Amino acid sequence: MKYDVIIIGGGPSGLMAAIAAAEQKANVLLIDKGDKLGRKLAISGGGRCNVTNRLPVDEIIKHIPGNGRFLYSAFSVFNNEDIIRFFERLGVALKEEDHGRMFPVTDDAQSVVRALINELQRLGVHTRLNSPVADVEYENGKTVGVTLKTGEFFAADSVVVAVGGKSVPHTGSTGDGYAWAEKAGHTVTELFPTEVPITSNERFIQERTLQGLSLRNIALSVLNQKGKTVVTHRMDMIFTHFGISGPAALRCSQFVVKELKKSDAVTMSIDALPDDNAEALFQKISATIKNEPKKAIKNVLKGLLPERYLLFLLEKNGIDPQAPAGMLSHEKVRAFVSSCKNFTFHVHGTLPLEKAFVTGGGVSVKEIHPKEMASKLMEGLYFCGEILDIHGYTGGYNITAAFVTGRLAGTNAAKYALSHRA
Repeated sequence: MKYDVIIIGGGPSGLMAAIAAAEQKANVLLIDKGDKLGRKLAISGGGRCNVTNRLPVDEIIKHIPGNGRFLYSAFSVFNNEDIIRFFERLGVALKEEDHGRMFPVTDDAQSVVRALINELQRLGVHTRLNSPVADVEYENGKTVGVTLKTGEFFAADSVVVAVGGKSVPHTGSTGDGYAWAEKAGHTVTELFPTEVPITSNERFIQERTLQGLSLRNIALSVLNQKGKTVVTHRMDMIFTHFGISGPAALRCSQFVVKELKKSDAVTMSIDALPDDNAEALFQKISATIKNEPKKAIKNVLKGLLPERYLLFLLEKNGIDPQAPAGMLSHEKVRAFVSSCKNFTFHVHGTLPLEKAFVTGGGVSVKEIHPKEMASKLMEGLYFCGEILDIHGYTGGYNITAAFVTGRLAGTNAAKYALSHRA
């Protein structure tokens, strides 16, 4: 059986690619190795599906630190506002939440998945589930089709590889596509986990002193070997039994991975009171102590920080929480303030790629036409979504990149195939 376009992978980019190709009146086959389409979409955004982000394009690019600039050309063709219009046309009403995140009004990812599948059916896209692909076939510098693991061969003039990276493998992203890319001559850059919890061998972590404690709206930084700040993210974080997690930690993780290439441990810093200047904080605490010198220091400082973190920092600085506040030396108060503003600790790794939300690395974007998502090395071959060496922060940025690259890959794969129809 011959198709115009075969799309491998039924995730966000693959579904968008299949719809885009079918809109061009191409004969499209969508193949997925799982038993249902949209598995990654169904669990995204905590099961609510953060379909895109409404921030201006420049801001979105900034939130895609892994080759986000490559997407400028793609955004000039199809952007986040187009994604919003696309879903509203399919009957999925969206609402905007904090930081520009867009969710379906239903708060249910399944409503997004259903709308996409209904559109596939309306456009007459053929689908094959439970059909793992063994290989993408090339002849004389052209893509000719795919072979399933059953041995079945499907011919096509163009193939879109949309199989994702290696993160969240239970959704089917197990890195299958990298070998097909390399067979076509593509470079696959080193894979690494991003948006992943960070591990630490620090004693207070190993002893679970702060396990389960959340810190709200703190500034978490990664430092380089010279002690200079590499990146700072101001969000929430949580201490775990193995290290740290939560939005701020996830955003810092890719920078930790990069710094760990240079040394065995990386220093991180927590500013628990980013709105307060250190000197002003010292003066404020000193004034409170002066007013209530007989009160226990932990009671004088109550409400400044979450209680467990307050007690932890007092102990770190050799301050007895029950000691009368007036007994504290200026030096001790300054040391405590310094810990509030800059508590440093070492981290030693991250959870593995399989536990990451996003895969860093992938098919080199230098070998991809930015307005078409076409391979520069193999005719009729297209890539979209997380298999590309593009990675962003959580918050609707990766899914935006997936939908945008999927749209371009599907549209251009169809145009190419239709122009080569015998």
